[in-house]
Amino acid sequence: MNKTLQNILSFFRRKALSLSLVLLCLLLSFNSMAGEIQSMRIGQGVGNVRIVFDADSSFEYKAFLLSSPSRLVVDVYNIDVDPKIEKQVAKNNIISSTRLGNVDNSAKRIVFDLAKPAIIKKAFMLAPQSNFGWRFVIDVAIASEREFKGKVGTGYAFTSSDNPKAYAKKSRSSSDKAKPKKSAQKVIVLDPGHGGKDPGAIGYSGVYEKNITLAMGKELKKILERSGKYKVYLTRSTDIFIPLRDRVKIARKYKADLFLSIHADSAKNRSAKGLSVYTLSETASDKEAEALAERENKADVVAGLNLVEHSKEVSDILINLAQRETMNRSSEFATFMVKEMKNSVKLVDNTHRFAGFAVLKAPDVPSVLLEMGYLSNSTEERLLKQQTYRRKLANATQKAIDDYFDNMQHASLF
Repeated sequence: MNKTLQNILSFFRRKALSLSLVLLCLLLSFNSMAGEIQSMRIGQGVGNVRIVFDADSSFEYKAFLLSSPSRLVVDVYNIDVDPKIEKQVAKNNIISSTRLGNVDNSAKRIVFDLAKPAIIKKAFMLAPQSNFGWRFVIDVAIASEREFKGKVGTGYAFTSSDNPKAYAKKSRSSSDKAKPKKSAQKVIVLDPGHGGKDPGAIGYSGVYEKNITLAMGKELKKILERSGKYKVYLTRSTDIFIPLRDRVKIARKYKADLFLSIHADSAKNRSAKGLSVYTLSETASDKEAEALAERENKADVVAGLNLVEHSKEVSDILINLAQRETMNRSSEFATFMVKEMKNSVKLVDNTHRFAGFAVLKAPDVPSVLLEMGYLSNSTEERLLKQQTYRRKLANATQKAIDDYFDNMQHASLF
């Protein structure tokens, strides 16, 4: 083989080696970008939003704030991003729009334009579980302009290497793995209606509503606490009068996850019967609901505290403060209540109703009012006086509460 032929063969070998290296690099690059962020969802809370990215693999990230204009920036590494997420911004009060771009060959940038000052509270990756794949979660909360400016820049970034003890499953000992973390108990405030100077409705045979509601409240508290999942408080545990707005204050004092006001109805028509569930509305769903709300709200006059006459402005402010998210969650719980109760007791038509009950006006606590039945009806009065019947109602209520919080847990993590 002459020298010229050797040179030609050597040239092609070098070219083949270079081509192989290029192909290998492309293959490795393709494999590293094989994962994809497939979708994004934004959940509105009270003063905050949760952004959740669904992906088919774990990835590294960096989330930080920038100003002029105010925006949240999320850089994700070695993963692709479906362009459709730009259009997946659900209506909320913090993020106005989303844009997608490239930082370099290994990073994608997702930019969220902020409608108002906000800060990043948490950023963490969730491993696949149940029907969910990998999820990257960012919690963003409304803040003052000063707080926002104090957190601007990459120096305050949340990265995939942050908070290993809180969010990443790293360096756990076998003893840690053997001890699953106990989930925090939900706080429930039960409000037995009326009491003291205010007897409430007077039944067919003369029984007082205040006694029936207190007995039901105690029964339900016992059943809920027995489950071990709830910390339960009563607004009253004895026959005392508590103004309606003070009942709301009690729920907020305990930072309740749910507030349930317990009542029994009455009507001029003695044949009227059936259970109903109410949530807050600025306008009542029907004339009967409006009349009932007016009757209940005027209970504050009993102790000389005429809030109807002197606190209309406060009442109006409370209604305006009732956050849409809280009202939505109240309605969700009411839906679960109706679903469980219909399997146990007779319901009125249009069981879930809406009225302006003062006791439901906590702006940040999902609140529902339960009318267990009509004490003016001889049959329902007899049933409500029986512990076995009240326990039946309490068991159905517990199932509704369990379903509500199970649903909220999935919704919060998407």
